[in-house]
Amino acid sequence: MTKSNKEEPKRKNSSMASNYEEMKEHGKVMEHVSTNEEVRKSGKTPDPKQHEKKEYKK
Repeated sequence: MTKSNKEEPKRKNSSMASNYEEMKEHGKVMEHVSTNEEVRKSGKTPDPKQHEKKEYKK
């Protein structure tokens, strides 16, 4: 994610993207993030802080 030389308006909330272009780029990055199921299949443990429901603790 590159920053432009223009001063960007202050964000009104804590969103991860301040405009549509940032949102599209973030979506591309997120496509490559492993799901919890993929993490388990690779023999690792997913982040328990993200999922505290019993159904995720396998």
